[in-house]
Amino acid sequence: MTLAKPEPGGLSPASARYPRPALTPQRGALATTACMETLQVGYLHAVAAASGCSLAQPFPDNGIDWHVSHGAPGHTVDDEVTIKVQLKCTYQTAPRPPGPTFAFTLDNDHLVKLARTPVAVHKILVVMLVPRTPEDWLRASHDRLELRHCCYWINLAGHPVTGRRRTTVRIPTTRIFDDRALCEIMTRVGAGGRP
Repeated sequence: MTLAKPEPGGLSPASARYPRPALTPQRGALATTACMETLQVGYLHAVAAASGCSLAQPFPDNGIDWHVSHGAPGHTVDDEVTIKVQLKCTYQTAPRPPGPTFAFTLDNDHLVKLARTPVAVHKILVVMLVPRTPEDWLRASHDRLELRHCCYWINLAGHPVTGRRRTTVRIPTTRIFDDRALCEIMTRVGAGGRP
């Protein structure tokens, strides 16, 4: 048996095909908060794709990040229904929050927009919990891409403003935002109900 010998000044043929990853890759200089925004948009895109939904980004943004639309023959109010989605991301709440809810604080102006009722197009808030360091956000293997940690959703219609400048709302830990949840939201809205 002959072992592969390294090329002069280079890698062996085997190590060229399967290079070892650097222990600490050099990441870009974007602010962590900007990267968190991009990560949550990737999560939303994945959920929308698996749900058969289309996405539109309002321009200019007037306090709502995305419009999500779902067409299905079972909808009774229209052949396609739309909801508005506001995304938020935080590393200040640990993953798998204990208890039935976790706290999230919103600026009052933002809460007023999300809490307005009645509305022609329903709105939901989607909050993503992420690890503090970007190197812990993703894990890739041959059969999956794991995105950490999780998004949760809530409909804040009718929620009161209680703080002077900011209000803390409680996000249910049972409302994981995934493709099944989005399809169920759209089915309720398509029947003339709330998310």
